[in-house]
Amino acid sequence: MPTDPLPEPADAAERRSAAPVVCYPPESLPAPPMALYAALRAGMTPVERLEIPARDARAFRVPAGHVLRISCIEGPQVGDLNLWNAHDLSERFYSGKTRALHGTHVGTGDRLWSSFPHLRPMATVIADSLGWYGFDADGAGVHDVIGTRCDPYTNARLGGAPFHRCCHSNLIRALVAETGLAPAAAEPLVHDVLNVFMCTGFTRDTHRYFTKASPVRPGDHLDLFAEIDLLCALSACPWGDCTGNSTDQARCHPLGAEIFAPAAAVLDGGALGGWTPPTPAPYDRSHGL
Repeated sequence: MPTDPLPEPADAAERRSAAPVVCYPPESLPAPPMALYAALRAGMTPVERLEIPARDARAFRVPAGHVLRISCIEGPQVGDLNLWNAHDLSERFYSGKTRALHGTHVGTGDRLWSSFPHLRPMATVIADSLGWYGFDADGAGVHDVIGTRCDPYTNARLGGAPFHRCCHSNLIRALVAETGLAPAAAEPLVHDVLNVFMCTGFTRDTHRYFTKASPVRPGDHLDLFAEIDLLCALSACPWGDCTGNSTDQARCHPLGAEIFAPAAAVLDGGALGGWTPPTPAPYDRSHGL
């Protein structure tokens, strides 16, 4: 951070001592039905399995009421996840608002919220085998909503060579393959991600974003309950487990994506008992005009 040549004001200490205020108290959000989700997981049935190739991405669909499990299947590997409303791609995952509501990293019971004007849960984290990690001595946690995604534009600005196997481009190719959109139409739909299995934080001195080796190991997984019909795209990041800062030297592995149908025991007349897809935010969009 640049050094400010101006002197501190006489009341600098008093200004700094102001108490922090949580902007969006989580207690005001409706509580997710975790008991229902637990019953659903107890007997859920796999209906589709995919392998996301190392340094590439795949797109797939998850019906509302189903569970998406993202798994480490061979070796430590992080992934970048995009979510869209399967019927309206303008409604997409909003990492910034998810961060404001739940914090820098998400875990069991947290929800992945959609963009304006919808602002509703798209998915809920219902199980996380890395939930034990918490925040370490460096202030790092797992599954962040603070990073964006590796991309060819930043790489070029930093003096790098053309970088096509980055998560941004991987997600574009996956979306194009699934939807038939032209690349130019698909690119604006790709958005800031959930960094699955990624271990990240901010340095204590300069508050810069950092990564460190992910604690993920084969068998670890993150389970997401689809609150609406989802189109998903997942990229197996070219940084592997983010041990270093070079994709050339990174050891990369594929990721697993499994889709599960709910347990028959929690179905009531063909629907999940006690659950309905969330509706968009109840705002009339008049904006004071």
